[in-house]
Amino acid sequence: MEYHKTKDILRVKQILGRKSINSTLLYTQLVNFDGDEYDVKVAESKKEIEELLKVGFEWVGQDKDGLIYLRKRK
Repeated sequence: MEYHKTKDILRVKQILGRKSINSTLLYTQLVNFDGDEYDVKVAESKKEIEELLKVGFEWVGQDKDGLIYLRKRK
């Protein structure tokens, strides 16, 4: 779950206390997150972005009108 959230394999290796990254890589490949559901929010201001990031949303993208899309796993 931590790898899915952060995409930081070295952090996951450290959290699990592994000496070798190979076993960490094996376990991260076994998890399938295809059916994940997210709450999606749209922010227009820096204040809105800041508030959403504080409660665990992550940046997804920005459209041509400057709207920022963020998501958080349900």
